Amino acid sequence: MSLSALPHTDPGVPDARSGFRFLLWLEKCQIRGQITAALWGSLHMAAVASFPAAVGLAVQAVVDHSGDRLAVAGGLMLTLGVLTAVGDTMLHRTSVTNWITAAARVQLLLARKTVELGSVLTRRVAAGEVVAVSTGDVEKIGWFVESLARFTSASVATIGVAVALVVYQPALGVLVAVAIPVLALAVLPLLPYATRRADEQRHKAGKATELACDTVAGLRVLRGIGGEELFLARYRRASQEVRTAAVRSARMWALISAVQVALPGLLLVGVAWYGARLALDGRITVGELVTVYGSVGFLMFPLRNFEEIAMAYSFSRPSAKRAARVLSLERGADSVQGSDDRPLPSGDLYDPATGLLAPAGLLTAVVCGDPDAAGRLADRLGGHSPGRADGDPSVLLGGAPLDGLPLDVARTAVLVQDKDPVLLSGTLHELLDVSSSGNVPPTAALAAAQCGDVLDALAQASVDDSGDPMRTRITERGRSLSGGQRQRLALARSLVADPQVLVLDEPTSAVDSHTEARIAHGVKALRDGRTTVVFASSPLILDRADRVVFVDGGSTAVAGTHQELLRTHLGYRAVVTRETGYELKPVEESA
Repeated sequence: MSLSALPHTDPGVPDARSGFRFLLWLEKCQIRGQITAALWGSLHMAAVASFPAAVGLAVQAVVDHSGDRLAVAGGLMLTLGVLTAVGDTMLHRTSVTNWITAAARVQLLLARKTVELGSVLTRRVAAGEVVAVSTGDVEKIGWFVESLARFTSASVATIGVAVALVVYQPALGVLVAVAIPVLALAVLPLLPYATRRADEQRHKAGKATELACDTVAGLRVLRGIGGEELFLARYRRASQEVRTAAVRSARMWALISAVQVALPGLLLVGVAWYGARLALDGRITVGELVTVYGSVGFLMFPLRNFEEIAMAYSFSRPSAKRAARVLSLERGADSVQGSDDRPLPSGDLYDPATGLLAPAGLLTAVVCGDPDAAGRLADRLGGHSPGRADGDPSVLLGGAPLDGLPLDVARTAVLVQDKDPVLLSGTLHELLDVSSSGNVPPTAALAAAQCGDVLDALAQASVDDSGDPMRTRITERGRSLSGGQRQRLALARSLVADPQVLVLDEPTSAVDSHTEARIAHGVKALRDGRTTVVFASSPLILDRADRVVFVDGGSTAVAGTHQELLRTHLGYRAVVTRETGYELKPVEESA
């Protein structure tokens, strides 16, 4: 495959049942590239392996004072040199292409799985592990794919040279043919120890990466409570554990390398001694001795590929296992991939697991005593949760299970805005350039989200003379904006998308009460006739909702209007007003 064809239009459906099956699937996907690399590698190896024969012919020609044979030997060496250069160049080119192609395929698969699972991914797999899989593990998997073709050509060359030596000079060839399998298999007893140490290093590195991700994500909070040095010390200890594990692993691989050098060296010494004895006895010529000695010396070269493939597999096996674990995660037991031409489902949004009902066309506010439970429920309403895979029934939209819909259909029908939305770097125009119905212009969405001050700030920060805030560049994750400004821009982006069902998780937690009241009014007016679910506990939003649902203990406890629930339900009143049990009294009694 040419690198110009990347990225893959369709990376395929991986076999994620195990790490080994995943590696095997990758090899099958790139079988043409692997065969091409193996053929170029065989040409390279064959040319290098033939050099000792050409040198032996030249030496014997000098001994026999034959100028014609010396010229033939010189021409042969020149030809072999050209073939070696061509084979080595093309082998490197095709091997690197295989490596990049495999890495790109794995990264595309991981990106597709991330889009499929959404925010649920980091709840089922640690964020540090996701980072490790998408960076270092991808490199190790690509390394194995790349080295397999070289190992194949090295195996063919080794067998070919051994057979040729047996035919060419049986007295020395049989010795070499018997010794080669011993040399190739000598490191097998050491591989389990090296693999375990490599696994330990990878495990500790994943833990350190996870700790680093968590520390960076919470750095602002850590500085606020004075915990920065504490977590820094923890990371130092974790990094030292990784270093120690890496040194232990390197020592074992150094021992394997020493064995791979020492044993072929002993074979070379033995062949030289025995061959010299045969030459002195007149049983072989000097040219034959040079040819055999050079061929045995060449065998050290392909034997190094045996060590490389063992090392590549040892490092890539746990990496492939982690990648397969991520890729095997499913959106739901009956989830459907791909798209079709079926119309978007419409109607009420209903969660059988909690009994939550959001009537079509109304603004429904959901109050949860547990913020984490609210986040999980918001994910469920958008079809981001594991669904039936964990035994819970799927959320229904107009009676249709969300987990049973094609992914793009479910995402088009229901949009979930997380409580910590991310703003990618780019201009404001690019931020609001999302897939949408076209019924809500960006100006209306920005007005409903109360982004007037944000537009003024972006206009002042404009790098050109136009002062157009839509052309002002927003830095990565919106770091140039305040938390409230980022939150409002994210809300405007969701409003522009104009989904059939919009689920908002604490969309105004970072704004003041006056702005919050205006946002509640603007969202209700802009979303009139569309289903909207807002997870919040602010009375300013709850009072604007058509219907309020109180979820307690994982199920719907009561539903009604905000004022009704304040009067009739003490649990709801406790969550909304933050009053303690000693302060709570029925409204009628306190009046």
